[in-house]
Amino acid sequence: MFDKLSFIESKYEELSKKIIDPEVISDTNEWQRLAKEHAEIEPIVLKYREYTKVKNTLEEDKELLKEKLDDEMKELLKEDIAENEKKLEELEMELKILLLPKDPNDEKNVIVEIRAGAGGDEAGLFAGDLFRMYSRYAERQGWKVEIMSTSEQGVGGFKEAIFMIKGKGAYSRLKYESGVHRVQRVPETESSGRIHTSTATVAVLPEAEDIDVEINPNDIRIDVFRSSGNGGQSVNTTDSAVRITHLPTGIVVSCQDEKSQHKNREKAMKILKTRLYDKMLREQHDEIAQERRSQVGTGDRSERIRTYNFPQGRITDHRINKTIYKLEAFLDGDIDEMIDALITTDQAEKLKNVG
Repeated sequence: MFDKLSFIESKYEELSKKIIDPEVISDTNEWQRLAKEHAEIEPIVLKYREYTKVKNTLEEDKELLKEKLDDEMKELLKEDIAENEKKLEELEMELKILLLPKDPNDEKNVIVEIRAGAGGDEAGLFAGDLFRMYSRYAERQGWKVEIMSTSEQGVGGFKEAIFMIKGKGAYSRLKYESGVHRVQRVPETESSGRIHTSTATVAVLPEAEDIDVEINPNDIRIDVFRSSGNGGQSVNTTDSAVRITHLPTGIVVSCQDEKSQHKNREKAMKILKTRLYDKMLREQHDEIAQERRSQVGTGDRSERIRTYNFPQGRITDHRINKTIYKLEAFLDGDIDEMIDALITTDQAEKLKNVG
């Protein structure tokens, strides 16, 4: 590991010189490529330098302890040694995590698809709660939310909501949210006070870029139709809604939220590319042996991952057996504690598989 770190530090120093070289700066594409590589390895180098500094201090303190010193000075040195030994262990673990292979999609924007599952109207209301939760989380992170396509239900909430979250590292934080979310609460319409259980499914897909997916125009069929609101009420009088069918896979995407056919087509193509990219990634993941797959990664979407229990005010994530008792704040987008716990578990699983 330390040979690798030493090599990365040398590479970093070499890149530091190159990115201030006028010849490199004049070639924009080359400069951007090198600057990106420099930025990616900088956190590792800074942590390695911190580790080296603590290690050197520790060795100096141990040497100093061998000299003739008064008792008070010896005690102070022993305290410093104990503190730095603990710090060295922590830094070594942090370096191991930093050296784990990066998910190439981590920095990408995401397309989130929420669909009401079992439970009738209550499932649609819960889908609406989840949409608000992720929107509020994005707001807290300083990310942008762009609605791609929605299908509302009469009593409020959604049958389906598809939206994009734009922000650096959005996928790295939200990829653990894919799966079945379950809610247990007393519906407002329930006069007997009986607890009702319903579900909604969440799929978090990394946004596909043009270099990730190429679509052959002959492989798609595009239909246009008139947008309609609730109960078939006409939203406008032009054929602005767009339905794209990808013939080889049978994937169908419809968009009718925009008044412009061009905008609906653009959004539908973005969703289609992202679903095809996700399909390609899943096929690759399925080739990986089960025991090598992380327990909490972007796993099976039919798996029940989390329960939101209103009577007890708790949220339980079943993958890591973690329960948080702050349901109201959680649904208002305060979900970092759960995401951090999922990331930590995922990293621990990956560290087991290193080497």
